Amino acid sequence: MSTPSRTLPNPSRSDVSTLPAPVRRGQTIAPAGERDDGAKAVLGREEVTYSNGSTVVGVGSGTPEKKPTPVRKAAFWEPLRLPLFRFFWIASLASNLGTWIHEVGAGWLMTTLQGSPEMVAAVRTSMSLPIVFLAIPAGVLADRIDKRRLLMATQMLLFGVTATLATLTLTGMITAWGLLGLTFVMGLGMVVHVPTWQSAIPELVPRSQISRAVGLGSISFNLARTLGPAIGGVLIAVVGIWSTFAINACTFAAVVGVLFVWKRQTTESSRGRSFLASMRQGVRFVALHRVMRHVMIGVGFFVLPGSAFWSLLPLFAKTELGWGARGFGIMVAAVGAGAVLGASVLPRLRHRFGSDRLVAAAMSVFASGLFVMSRSPHWTVLLPMVLVMGAGWMATLTTLNATAQITLPPRLRARGMGCYLTMMAGSMALGSLVWGQVAGRIELAGALTVSSVLMFVTAMFSLVFPLATRLDD
Repeated sequence: MSTPSRTLPNPSRSDVSTLPAPVRRGQTIAPAGERDDGAKAVLGREEVTYSNGSTVVGVGSGTPEKKPTPVRKAAFWEPLRLPLFRFFWIASLASNLGTWIHEVGAGWLMTTLQGSPEMVAAVRTSMSLPIVFLAIPAGVLADRIDKRRLLMATQMLLFGVTATLATLTLTGMITAWGLLGLTFVMGLGMVVHVPTWQSAIPELVPRSQISRAVGLGSISFNLARTLGPAIGGVLIAVVGIWSTFAINACTFAAVVGVLFVWKRQTTESSRGRSFLASMRQGVRFVALHRVMRHVMIGVGFFVLPGSAFWSLLPLFAKTELGWGARGFGIMVAAVGAGAVLGASVLPRLRHRFGSDRLVAAAMSVFASGLFVMSRSPHWTVLLPMVLVMGAGWMATLTTLNATAQITLPPRLRARGMGCYLTMMAGSMALGSLVWGQVAGRIELAGALTVSSVLMFVTAMFSLVFPLATRLDD
C-alpha cells in the first residue's frame, strides 16, 4: 500500500514550524486537524511535498532536517577575545614583569648594603612569609569586601611602597633593614592581592574558558619570569638600581587604571558571620569537599619533591655545570619558555587524556628531568630537559589551580584560593628546607635522585585521588 504525499502552499518559516507532531518509527499516521491529508512517515522520517514541488524531509519530530551548525573549536587564546579579560591579562603581565624586575633590584641592592648570605636570603623570605601565614585570612577578607575596591586598595599600597623604595634608593637614604621592612610590607600587599585576583578570574570569562584563562595567567607569569631578570639586569647597569623599583611602581599604577574600567555587578558580604567563623567555614569546605581535598593533596604531592629543583638549581648551575649568574639565568629562562610552549598545547592534552592522567604524566615528566639532572649530563642534554620540565610544572599547577577555581563556590572562592596558596607556599618552603639538608648530607646529585624517585611515587599515588572535574577544554 503506497503512502501518499501531502501538498501544501509554498513553505514559510511559520508553515515549517507547524508541521505534524513526532511519529513512531516505522509507522504511517495521519496528522490531526485540518491536515488530515496522509503525511508519509517511515522509520521516523517524514517527507512533505509542497505545491512548488519542493520536498522537505524531517527526522522524527516532523520538522525539516537541518545541517548541524559547525562548532568552532575554541583556541587556547580564546579568553583574550573578551576585552575586559584582555585588559586584565595585559595588566597582569606588566605587574608580573615589574615584580621580577623588582626582585632582581632588591637582591642586588642588599648585596651593596650588607652582603652576607643571610641578609641577601632574607629579602626573599620577607616577601614570602606573609603568603605562608596570611593567605587564608587574606582570602576571608576578599570574600567579605568588594573585590574591586580591595584590589584597588592593595595596588595603591604597593604603588606607594615601591615609589618610596625608588626614592630612598635614588637619594642614598635606604638601609638594609629599611629594605627588609618595605619588602615585608610589599609581601602583605601581595598576600591580599593574589587570592583576590585569582578568585576574580571566573567573573571575567565563561565557565568553559576558566581553564584557558588560568593557563594564560601561567603564561603571563612565566613570560615575566623569563624576561624580568634580564630587563632588571640591564636597568641596573644602565640607569641604576632605583629604576627597577620605579618600573614596578608604574606597573601597579597601570593595574589601578584597569580596575577603574571594571564595573562589577556583584559585591561580597559577611553574611552575618564573624571573621573567624568565615575562616573556619572556608577551611572546612576545603577539608570536607572531595575534589578540593584532592587538589590540596595533589599540590603537596607535586611541590614537596619538586621544590628540590628550585632550591638547588643555583647551586647546581654553579658547582655541577661551572656556570655563573648568566648561565643560571639561561636555565631559569628555559623553564619559563617551556611553560609558555606547554601552555599552548595543554587544552588538547587535557581533552584527550583527562585531568588526572595529565597531572600524573606531567609529574612523571618533571621527575624524569630531576633524574637526568642528578646524572650531571652535558648542557646540550640538560637545556632541552629543563624546557620540558617547565611544561610539566606549568601543566600540573595550572590544572590543579583551574580545578580549584571551578570547584569553589563564588562566596568561598577567595578563601579556597587562600588555602591553595598556603599549601603551595608552605610545601615550597618546607621542601626547600628539607632538600637543602639532604643535599648537605648525601651531595647534590643524591638529593636530586631521591627527589625524582619520590616524585615518581607521588605521581602514581595522585591517581588514587582523582580530580573528577571537567574543565571544558
